[in-house]
Amino acid sequence: MQMRRAVAIAFMVVLCLAGAELAWAQISGDVVRIGVINDMSGLYSDLGGEGSVEAARLAIEDFGPTVLGKKIELVSADHQNKPDIAAGIVRRWIDGDGVDLIADGGNSATALAIQGITRDKKRIFVISGPGSSDLTGKQCSPYGFHFAYSTYAEASAVTKAMLKNGADTWFFLTADYAFGHALERDASGFITAAGSKVVGAVRHPLGVSDLSSFLLQAQNSKAKVIALANAGGDTVNSLKQAAEFGIGKSADQSIVALLMLITDVHSLGLQAAQGIRYATSFSWTQSEATRAFGHRFMARRHGQAPTMIQAGVYSGVMHYLKAVQAAGTDDADAVATAMRKLPVNDFMTQNAPIREDGQVMRSMYLVQAKSPSESREPWDYEKVIATISPDEAWRPLAEGGCPFVQAKGQ
Repeated sequence: MQMRRAVAIAFMVVLCLAGAELAWAQISGDVVRIGVINDMSGLYSDLGGEGSVEAARLAIEDFGPTVLGKKIELVSADHQNKPDIAAGIVRRWIDGDGVDLIADGGNSATALAIQGITRDKKRIFVISGPGSSDLTGKQCSPYGFHFAYSTYAEASAVTKAMLKNGADTWFFLTADYAFGHALERDASGFITAAGSKVVGAVRHPLGVSDLSSFLLQAQNSKAKVIALANAGGDTVNSLKQAAEFGIGKSADQSIVALLMLITDVHSLGLQAAQGIRYATSFSWTQSEATRAFGHRFMARRHGQAPTMIQAGVYSGVMHYLKAVQAAGTDDADAVATAMRKLPVNDFMTQNAPIREDGQVMRSMYLVQAKSPSESREPWDYEKVIATISPDEAWRPLAEGGCPFVQAKGQ
C-alpha cells in the first residue's frame, strides 16, 4: 500500500514538473520583446517619439521586470513617417528578432502598413499615435487594438461643439495622407448630418513649411469655420501662420484644430493658444493618478509633460503584459482573447472594455487651453470642460465595416 502511494506521489510530481515545464515553454524564445516604432526625429516626434519609448519602459518597470518568469525586452525604431520603412522594420523585428508586440505606430499611413503585417504574421499591435478610424473599420485586425484616440472621436467632439454655436459652413485644410483624409471624412459626416455644409477643402503635403497659399484659399471660401485636419507641426504652423495673416480672428470666420495635443499648445504658447478647444483621452492634470504619472514622466523627459499618445503607449503595453500573464502564453491568438476579456485599468482609465473590433472604450474629454493667468505650474495648460462618454465618443460597432466582426455577425 505504501509502495503504491509512493508511486502515485512520484507520478503526480512528474506530472506537476511536466506541467511547469509546459507553462514555462509558452513564451516564445524565452523572452517577451516589445517594439516601439514611430517618428523619432521629425514632424511628430514630440507627440510620440522617444517619449513613447519612455512610456513603454515605465509600463515594463511597473509590471515586471518579468512576465511568466521570462524577461521583458524593449526595442525601438524610427520609421521617418514612411510606410515602406515601417513595413521593413516590423518584418525584420518579427521574422528575425522575435518581437511579440508592436506599440505606437506613429502616423496612420505607417500604421495601416504595420497593421497588414501584424495581421498576416499574427502579432499584437497596440495603436496610440495613429488616429485613422479605418484601423478599427475596414482595415481592422483581430490583433490590432486602438488605445488613445481616433479621427471619429476627435471629429465628433470638436464639430459637435462648434455646430451648437451655429457653425453651418466649413472649409477643410487637410494633411494629404491617410490620417488627414480620415479626419476630414469623419468630421464631414457629422457636419452634413447636422444639416450644415462643407463648402470646400484643400490638401497640403505632410510637413510643408509654408501654408500661406492654403490658408488664403480657406479664408477666401468665406466659410464660418476653417477646420484643420492635420496634426503636430502642421497644426502648429497652420495656427501660427493663420495668426500672422489675421485669419480666423473675425466674427465671421473662426479656425479650429480637429486634433491638438499638449505639446502643440506648448509650441504655440498659452498667449496664442488660450481658448482653443480640442478633444483628448488624457490630460495629465485631471486627477491625482494622472498627475503622479505626469510627474514621473516629466522627470525622465527633461520636464516635458506626457501626451495622450505617450499615455496610450503605457496603457497598451501594460494591458498587453497583463493579458500575457492571464493567458499563460505570448501566443497572439490567446493574448488577443485575453486582452478583450480583461478591462483596461491604469492611471488614465478605469474598467474600460475592449470591443470586438479592437477599440478601447474609454471616455474622451473636451478640453480648453488655459489663459496664462490660469496656469499654476509648468505644462499646466489644459482644463477639462466636458466628459464624453464612450458610447458617444466612439463610432458604433455596426457602422465600422470591420470584416472579421461582420463575419462573426456582430
